[in-house]
Amino acid sequence: MRATGPWKGSSLMRPRTALIWLVAIFQLWFAHAIGYMMHEYAHSFTAWLLHYKTNPLALDYGGLNLDNILFQNDIDENVDYAPIFAAGRGPLASLIAVAGVLIGNGISYIVSRLLYTKAKQKKIRSWAMFFFWLCVMSVGNFLSYVPVRTFTTHADMATTAQGLYVSPWVIALVLGIPFAVAISHFFARVLPDAEAFLFPDEPALKAVLVLLSTYFVFVFFGGSGIRNYGSTSHWLSAISEYVLFPLVTILCWQRGKQHSTVRTSQQTTP
Repeated sequence: MRATGPWKGSSLMRPRTALIWLVAIFQLWFAHAIGYMMHEYAHSFTAWLLHYKTNPLALDYGGLNLDNILFQNDIDENVDYAPIFAAGRGPLASLIAVAGVLIGNGISYIVSRLLYTKAKQKKIRSWAMFFFWLCVMSVGNFLSYVPVRTFTTHADMATTAQGLYVSPWVIALVLGIPFAVAISHFFARVLPDAEAFLFPDEPALKAVLVLLSTYFVFVFFGGSGIRNYGSTSHWLSAISEYVLFPLVTILCWQRGKQHSTVRTSQQTTP
C-alpha cells in the first residue's frame, strides 16, 4: 500500500510520527467542534423551519475563553421551549429537541463514513483520519444522549420525552437500538478498517488509535452524565467509563494483535 505525506516510513518514536499526532490533535479538536456545531445548528434550524425562531444562525455562542474555544461548552442552541409547550405543541418541541443528536449527529455520522471511504479509495490518509475522527465524535454523541442522558429531568432527551408524553424508556428503545447498532458497527468494522489503512505495519500506532477512539466514545462522551443529570445518568456514565472503556479497549487491542499475527504469517508463507 502506498504511503503518502507524514505516514511514509513512520514509527512510534520518529519525528514524523510526532507530526502525525500533532495533526491528529488538531483534527480531534476540529472534528469535535464540527460535531458540536452540527448538533446545535440542527436544533436551531429545526426551530426556524417550524417558525419558532427567526434566525437559525442565532446561537448563544458564549464568551471568548479557553474552555469555550477548546470544547464549545458555552455554545447553546438558543431555543426557548416554554412558548412551544404553552401553545400545546409538545410534539414540535420534541422534534426540535431530538434534532440535535438525530439529525445533526446523524448527518455527521453518515457524511463522515462516506467521506472516509472516498479518502481511503484515493489513498489520502490525512483526510481519511480526519473523517474517521468525525465518525468517532458522531457515535460518541449517540452514546452521550442515548442512553446516558435519557433518564433525567432536563436537557434534550427529557424534553423529547416530555413533548411526546412518553416514558424515557420509549426514547431509550426507539433511538437506543439504532444508536447501539451504529456504535457496535464502528468498533467492529470502522475502527479495524482505519487501523489497517492508516497504520498497516505499525502496531504501536494502531494501539494509540484504539485507545483514543475508546476514550472519546466511552469516557469523554460516555461520561457526560457523571454529574448534574441524576443518579441513573451517573451510573450509566460510570459503567461507560469504568467497564466499557477498558473492556472494549482490551478487546480491540487483542483483535488487532490477532490480525497482525495472521497478516505476518500470510506474508511469510511461501
